[in-house]
Amino acid sequence: MDSRIKIGISACLIGHNVRWNGGHKKDPYLTDTLGLYVEYVPICPEVECGLGVSREPLCLIGDPDNPRLITLRTNIDHTDQMIQWARKKVKDLEKEDLCGFVFKKKSPSCGKCRVPVPVKNFKGMTQKTGVGLFARVFTKHFPLIPVEEEGRLHDPKLRETFIEQIFTLK
Repeated sequence: MDSRIKIGISACLIGHNVRWNGGHKKDPYLTDTLGLYVEYVPICPEVECGLGVSREPLCLIGDPDNPRLITLRTNIDHTDQMIQWARKKVKDLEKEDLCGFVFKKKSPSCGKCRVPVPVKNFKGMTQKTGVGLFARVFTKHFPLIPVEEEGRLHDPKLRETFIEQIFTLK
C-alpha cells in the first residue's frame, strides 16, 4: 500500500481537548496501536458546529428516533445547528476517501448506538437506543463505510471485524 488508510475519528479519542469540560478521552489502543496503520481525520461535531470548549453538557431528549440535542442546565436546543453543520460536513468528507470511522460511545453527537435518551413522559426513565446526531447523519450519508465505537473496539471479535472491513474497503 502506498498510503495509510484514512479513518474518521471523534477528536477526543486521540487526545484533543475538545470535550465539554475541556478534557479528552484519549484511547491508547486507537493512538498507540491502530494509529500506527491508519491516518486519522479528527472531528469534534460539538466544537466544529460552534459550541466551543468548555461548554454546557448536552444530552438527547425526546423520541429516540428523532431526538433533540439540548443543554442539560439551560435547556437550549442545538439540534438544528448540529444537523445543518453535519449535513455540510459529510459533503466535505466525501473528498477525504475515508475507509472507516470510530465514534465516541454514549456521545449525543457521536454515539453510534445505545446513547441514553430520557423519555419526557416517564420522569427519570431513559432508553439506551439513541444515536448521536452527527453519527446518524454520517451513517446515512456513507452507508458502506464501516463505523464503530471506541468501547466496542476493546472486544477482540468486533475489533477484528472492523479492521477487516476498513482494509477491505481500502
